[in-house]
Amino acid sequence: MELRAHGYEGLLIVVEGTDGAGKSTQVKMLDKFIQNQGFGCMISEWKTSRLISEVINNAKERNLLNATTYSLLYAADYADRLENVIIPALKAGFVVILDRYTYTAYVRDSVRGHDINWVKNLYDYAPKPDLVFYLKMPVDKLLKRMIGADGLDYFESGRDIGLSSDIYNSFEIYQTKCLAEYEKLEKEYNFTDVAP
Repeated sequence: MELRAHGYEGLLIVVEGTDGAGKSTQVKMLDKFIQNQGFGCMISEWKTSRLISEVINNAKERNLLNATTYSLLYAADYADRLENVIIPALKAGFVVILDRYTYTAYVRDSVRGHDINWVKNLYDYAPKPDLVFYLKMPVDKLLKRMIGADGLDYFESGRDIGLSSDIYNSFEIYQTKCLAEYEKLEKEYNFTDVAP
């Protein structure tokens, strides 16, 4: 049994990118490819903890999240998924594909005003991924995709932090800030760029 740098037999693959970049589509395609090769594979998505995801949704609907509460609730979601889903799958030798990882928190929380080192410390127990794919897409294409799909989301547009009263302008400002943060992380963590 060969253990990887994170200490488990399984393979940890992360797919990152801004809202609307096509992460979910790429994750499903990657999952299908890996399973067709005969490997056990499982997917874990951001904000899907059975313990905390509904708490986050409820708080968002009622507009109860300040920047710190936002950070801590998402950290709780990740911690629960890590303990109950991700690590057990890695121990069993599965390929674990994560639709977003701690890098999403680094980006969103720092754009919301938190010091990046505070956010990194919040997730300092997170296993290091074996591979990080980064779907990089310009804001103008993201805007068209989001409008064409489900429309613009309040939080994905950064409206909760008062960037602009115009939702389109707020989306552009927020996603531009997110892309700038991703660019820093891309270099720091050696992301593999994928053009969606």
